[in-house]
Parts: sequence; structure tokens; C-alpha cells
Amino acid sequence: MLDSELALALRVADAADAVSLAGFTSRSFSVMRKADKSEVTEIDRATETAITNILRLERPEHSVFGEEHGIIGPTDAKFQWVIDPIDGTSNFVRGVPVWASLIALVCDNQPVLGVVSAPAMNMRWWAHIESDAFFNGSKISVSNIDELRRASLSITVNKPWRDLDTGGSLENLQRNVSRVRGYGDFWQHMLVAQGAVDIAIDSIGLAPYDIAALVPIVQQAGGRYSDRFGEPNWRANTLITSNSLLHDPTLAYLPK
Repeated sequence: MLDSELALALRVADAADAVSLAGFTSRSFSVMRKADKSEVTEIDRATETAITNILRLERPEHSVFGEEHGIIGPTDAKFQWVIDPIDGTSNFVRGVPVWASLIALVCDNQPVLGVVSAPAMNMRWWAHIESDAFFNGSKISVSNIDELRRASLSITVNKPWRDLDTGGSLENLQRNVSRVRGYGDFWQHMLVAQGAVDIAIDSIGLAPYDIAALVPIVQQAGGRYSDRFGEPNWRANTLITSNSLLHDPTLAYLPK
């Protein structure tokens, strides 16, 4: 069953890429501020519309929850598509190619399928819970690094993290790993799934559509995800992913 949903999600990603990449390449779009002060462009909205139109046509019994347009479709649907049309809008606006469309299918409140498509980097990841995780058509898996001192960490420390971390725990963590980078947004978590990075710590302030599509990919690659409290909660405002082996040692450093 999920193979057919994946085929649809990949077709939807193609449609999203066509809209978003054209806008990114043209550099001719206006930038607005939403109520939460975050940036949004008409390309974000057009990309979500392209995604939603296909999903509503092909799966009218499903609902769609998108960052820009909210919930569309039956409110009691068993299946819901959770969409971030452009994750990394600030990068998109500045001309940085690290942005992607995130497309997830949630069933009974659990993400069961995820597609992450980053057309400006020619990269795409996907997985569903009945199969493996893939990057550009090749099967992927997390690393086998089992010591923090040998680990590669990607971390995005924003003001809420700094306000919470009065004891310097995050700095201590960074001093106790082998390598620290800040790949940011979706990419750091996909690098965990590929085994290129061992731990990724995202900024505080995420929303469900920032997380849902990433979950099946990380899990089916053998990784683990949680919020900063260690709960596997895709509706939380924080996200930590790892190769599983380093998850608990990492959580021990995180301010709560």
C-alpha cells in the first residue's frame, strides 16, 4: 500500500521542484513576513498549492496540512499529508541552495512516509516504514560510530537554545565530539540518515511540518529521533537525530 503512496509522493515532489526551482533560479520574487516574523515568498505558497492540488485530486479522502495554507480536506481523515513547501526559506531568499520540499504521510498520528526533495542541490531522500531509506535511488544507512569523541555533530544553536543553556551544556558537548558543523534545516538530518554525520541537533522553534517527513527516512536508515527530552514526538518544537548509538549520550548533555 505504501509503495503506491510513495509513487504519488515522488510525483508530487517533481511538481514541487518545477515550481520552486524556477522561482529560485529566476530570483524574481517578493519576500514578506508572517505573523511570527519568519520569511515567506510567493514561491513558498505556489509550491504548496501545486502539492496540495495533486494530493486533493488523487487522494480526496486524505487531508493536507501545510505550513502556508493550514489544513485542507476532511478533518477526520485517517491519512494526512504534512507539507513544508520550502524548508529553508531564508536560504532560498539569499540564494543559498540548501532548501527542500518536505512531504510526509501521517497515519494514525505517526509519520509513515517521507520525501525530502532539494532540487537546487539535485538531492532527494525518501522512505516509508515498510521499506528501506534511499538517497537519489541508492539505499542509505546511518553510521556505526559509538563514541562521542569520534562523532561528527551538526548543530543549530539559536536564541531559545542559548536562553535555556545557562550552564554551557551545548558548548561542552561540542568540545567532546570530533567535528562540529552547522549544516542546518533538513540537510543535517538527512546527512545523519546517510551516515555522513552522526548527530544533528536542530534549533528550538520547529513545527510538525519541519519534522514529519524526516522521521521515516532517519528511522528506516537505522537512526533515532526525539525531542530534547528524549521523546519520539514529531509535533515537538525540537529535533535531535542520531545514528541511535549516540542518542542517549547526546541527550545527557542537552539542557531541558
